[in-house]
Amino acid sequence: MITGNFKTSYGNDEQVFDNRNKQLFFLACVLGLIGLGLFANDYVILMACRMGLMLIAVVGLNVVVGYTGQMSLGHAAFIAIGAYSTTVFYKLAGPILPDGIMIFIAFPVAIAISAFIGLIVGLPSLRVKGLYLAVATLAANFIVIFLIEQDILQPWTGGMVGTDTPTPNLLGWVLDTKREMFILIATMSVLMLLFAQNLIRTRIGRAFIAIRDRDYSAEIMGISLLRYKLLSFAISAGYCGAAGALWAFFFARILPEQFEMALSLQLVAALIVGGMGRTMGPVFGVIVILLVPELIKLGFGSLTGGDVTMGKYTAPLQEIAFGLLIIAFLVFEPLGLVAITDRILRALNRWPFAR
Repeated sequence: MITGNFKTSYGNDEQVFDNRNKQLFFLACVLGLIGLGLFANDYVILMACRMGLMLIAVVGLNVVVGYTGQMSLGHAAFIAIGAYSTTVFYKLAGPILPDGIMIFIAFPVAIAISAFIGLIVGLPSLRVKGLYLAVATLAANFIVIFLIEQDILQPWTGGMVGTDTPTPNLLGWVLDTKREMFILIATMSVLMLLFAQNLIRTRIGRAFIAIRDRDYSAEIMGISLLRYKLLSFAISAGYCGAAGALWAFFFARILPEQFEMALSLQLVAALIVGGMGRTMGPVFGVIVILLVPELIKLGFGSLTGGDVTMGKYTAPLQEIAFGLLIIAFLVFEPLGLVAITDRILRALNRWPFAR
């Protein structure tokens, strides 16, 4: 009887896709993304781009919350920093650098600035944890939005009314349609998801997990809490900065209200629903958080026949239905969708011996 996946070499043990089911699942996902880019309509492409943007941010949030065990409710601020850093960089360097290479410099700059701010925001994690750390990061979100809206920065950020964003240019290929942006967003989402998977397998990732499980024991073992807690915040903020840069390229205009507390809570909800501390958790969580409300909206719309008057009354019911769905899911499957997927894959991997 098959009881597990046995490794016969160090190479097998180091593989990310260490069995056939994982390889087939990854291949199916890649083929699905290619099919979306080729055959999906504009509405599906729009939703897929939104999912890709949120996925990168949730993967970053998973680094600090799921793997390191540090609570954060202010990661929307890092998305804002990435988006505005990209826009400001284009304004400053536009007259100097060729447009075709701007994206290759603006993208790392947005990540670096967001990671640096993440280091500063992560400083309270050295003294407080849990609810107190969540409040501290939430305060950072309010501070960033407050600074963006100030008149002194209005020439760069646009203040309350926002600012126009640049159109990305990849060595002469102008990405001026949503379908072309989907190619960029989908590619970056896959690459950054794989990077996160490999990061957790390194010494740094194992240190994050040790801190999450028992920080005092990790410190006794020689793991520097100062170094790795701040590093986790920096990496997490860098991911959100990357999402913010793509956000600036995707939307024609960015506003401070796009990055307020509601976005931070949406990121946390996606991570909890999908499953914290797992690579595929953010993927499943983002699909549920963004796709289910649209399905509920379509369902209520079909019931009312598209009547505008009835739509005014059913709109609150849609929010209630979505909220009840999330609550029921957390009650009956608190480990997230990834736990359900694990059980299915384990059964398939041991078929026909599994029952």
